[in-house]
Amino acid sequence: MTTENAPVPAPRKDPMKGFRGIMAATLILEVIVVALAIPVVARLGGGIGTTTGALVFALLVGLAVTAGLLKHRWAIGVVIALHVVMVASWFAMTALGAVGVVFSLVWAYLLWLRRDMTKRIAEGRLPAQQQPPA
Repeated sequence: MTTENAPVPAPRKDPMKGFRGIMAATLILEVIVVALAIPVVARLGGGIGTTTGALVFALLVGLAVTAGLLKHRWAIGVVIALHVVMVASWFAMTALGAVGVVFSLVWAYLLWLRRDMTKRIAEGRLPAQQQPPA
């Protein structure tokens, strides 16, 4: 009897739950960093009531709300869209665009890790899927 055709055991705990926590923490860190752009907009960007100020507040709200919605599959698309907007804001505020580039690289790494983790789950290679020694 070969083990190649044996079904892959499901992990005892949901490993993606912890990974979603890491992604949510990254978004909250991003909210803090983008919030630090508010004084810059107030002093150098023409004020909070300008289009740049509205852009910063919209990004803050979008990032914070998305942090709570990561359990849905479509939330990753929202995260990617928010980062595209943040990088595109380079023309309105260079510092915000630079933050967008840095966090986009962080998210590219996180999404690569997520893909690798999903592959390992499918192959049954997570430690939580291993049978304890008899």
